Amino acid sequence: MVLQHPGEVGRGGGSAGSVTEVVARAVAEESVPVLFLSDSTGISAETMGNALLIQFPDVHFERASVPFIDSPEQALSIVAELDAALDSGVTPLVFCTAADTGVRTALLTARAPVIDLFDMHMQRVEQILGRTGEREAMRLHGVGDIKRYNARMAAVEFTIEHDDGQSLRALDKADVILLAPSRCGKTPTSMYLALQHGFFVANYPLVDEDLELDKLPRPVEEYRERCFGLTTTVERLSRVRSERRRGSRYASSEQCRWELRRAATIYDRHRIPVIDSSEKSVEEMATLILQQHVRQVRAAARDGQ
Repeated sequence: MVLQHPGEVGRGGGSAGSVTEVVARAVAEESVPVLFLSDSTGISAETMGNALLIQFPDVHFERASVPFIDSPEQALSIVAELDAALDSGVTPLVFCTAADTGVRTALLTARAPVIDLFDMHMQRVEQILGRTGEREAMRLHGVGDIKRYNARMAAVEFTIEHDDGQSLRALDKADVILLAPSRCGKTPTSMYLALQHGFFVANYPLVDEDLELDKLPRPVEEYRERCFGLTTTVERLSRVRSERRRGSRYASSEQCRWELRRAATIYDRHRIPVIDSSEKSVEEMATLILQQHVRQVRAAARDGQ
């Protein structure tokens, strides 16, 4: 695997290239070139930028990220490419979250329009707090607060160890336990909760032996209040399973329907909160779990008073 050097352009974890190449691809595909510029990972620029772009479902975008812009000189070389695109009759859509003042100032000299997502909000926050922020790169997605970072990494390690019922060790440390038949979205939701929120998450697959009974699986039975059930549609589950084992009983509509129906019975009997993964993104499911977790913690605190 080849790691990108600072300032190279990445396409969704794929190839590297220049801003000019991204613009050329956009022209060839009759789409709008979108650049996410950052002096850190570029994750914030992509997240905020894409939150706006998703409001234009009929427009095709050619997206690319330019992370780790670590000097004004590097920023100016990117500006030259952006302005060259503008001179050729193409207007790139540029989102920027550079925290470093020198890098950001250089990027904003572009004649091409640059949407500065950092400074437009930072100035307002500084005004409200009456203090000047550090304006340093890599504070959000870098190591930053070492205690918080280490806690997140411990959560990730726990979640990997307890993926798909692989380990039952120290299950009492789990903040959340996800239950579902295979391929309902347990693993990506678990990993998102661990990496983004520092949650210790275990996920446990409901297999035929569990589904034939009306009880919770024995390993998680005493942790019912930490459990969340995931479900989906028969069509979606069959399609996802067919990608792995096409034509098998495992992927058949009949088997998927039976498993989902039996899982629903278990969730209902034991009052397990349920989330339909066919209708929600991983981020949305994680948010619902977080909200319910907070309510449960508050309720437990009230009961303990």
